[in-house]
Amino acid sequence: MSIHNNAKKGDIADFVLLPGDPMRAKFIAENFLTNPVCYNHVRGMLGYTGFFNGKRISVQGTGMGIPSMSIYATELIEEYEVESLVRIGSCGAIQEQINIMDVILVMSACTDSGMNKIRFGGSDFAPTANFQLLQNAFALADKNKLKFHVGSVLTSDFFYGESHLGDPLLSWKTYGVLGVEMETAALYSIAAKYNKKALAILTVSDQILKGQAISAMDRQNAFKDMIQLALELNKA
Repeated sequence: MSIHNNAKKGDIADFVLLPGDPMRAKFIAENFLTNPVCYNHVRGMLGYTGFFNGKRISVQGTGMGIPSMSIYATELIEEYEVESLVRIGSCGAIQEQINIMDVILVMSACTDSGMNKIRFGGSDFAPTANFQLLQNAFALADKNKLKFHVGSVLTSDFFYGESHLGDPLLSWKTYGVLGVEMETAALYSIAAKYNKKALAILTVSDQILKGQAISAMDRQNAFKDMIQLALELNKA
């Protein structure tokens, strides 16, 4: 067992989906997996292992933000020998051509966090997806005729910005960043450190430029395309 996870060795599959919301982990386990078993409830951060199309798979809530994602990703790799980690979450779009409910396959993650500045002594590190997972996700999304985009996102430490600083997203938008969220740069950086595979698949829950958003209930029930895509990666 780790500090934040009461699973025993062997309870967690080597392929894990990582929703931020632990209730989404419960939703996935109950609606997509066969024979799911809850292996973790420490701090309410639920984790389950079950089967999808005959292959063993786990789903573990991570909470919000870089610190929380960093804890769970590190412990899953160090303590439970997880090989592939796929974040499934929501984001806000900052490009006009991206609409509510579109899917983003995250190729790379910029960040306004000081996380990697600290790690690399003030230098920049470019957190990127595992190419094999990204390539497989692209092929599956195309085959399933999903409305999807591939590119970079901003992993931000801020959910609520500071109005006196002006538009904090303008520069990122100008440089082609597709959306903003709060965890992917941490996941990609930790996976790189341990030479593991990582990918983030995000559903657009907010179109920031147009002031559009879906409700919390709609988020849970409407992300099925993203969930199905992530689950199918385990057999791709």
